[in-house]
Amino acid sequence: MIYSEEYKEHIEYTFAAFCKVVLHNAAMTAYRDFGRKQKREVSLEYLMSETSFEPFTTDTYFEQYDRPTVFVAKGQKIVVASKRLADALSKLTKQRRNVLFLYFFFGYTDTQIGKEYGRSRSTANYWKLASLKQLRKEMERLEHEKQEVDTF
Repeated sequence: MIYSEEYKEHIEYTFAAFCKVVLHNAAMTAYRDFGRKQKREVSLEYLMSETSFEPFTTDTYFEQYDRPTVFVAKGQKIVVASKRLADALSKLTKQRRNVLFLYFFFGYTDTQIGKEYGRSRSTANYWKLASLKQLRKEMERLEHEKQEVDTF
């Protein structure tokens, strides 16, 4: 199909107008989002002038301490280098701690853990999930206590 020059020119002008509208709308959206973001943000200079102490942060992901904690499961030693994790694990009952060690360190399946304790697979799975839930709560509690100590 052959188009006339006038029709091609019309298509070009229409497309150019469409592009201008799209760019205008994108710019307005970005400007509006920037304004909203600016209303919520507080400048670092303002924070520095309002606080009496120097703000800082520390990365505790690779936190090491002098004496790693050693747990024993199935006659083998398990060394836990993280103090937070070791403290949280020590709060668990021996059975729950051993279920976690069997699953995560020895690679036991729920069925094998159930056979180890003379229980069914579903019971071992319940023990594992309950242990993880309690471990998570203990770690959150310990973190919360640490933050309270750091605040005072």
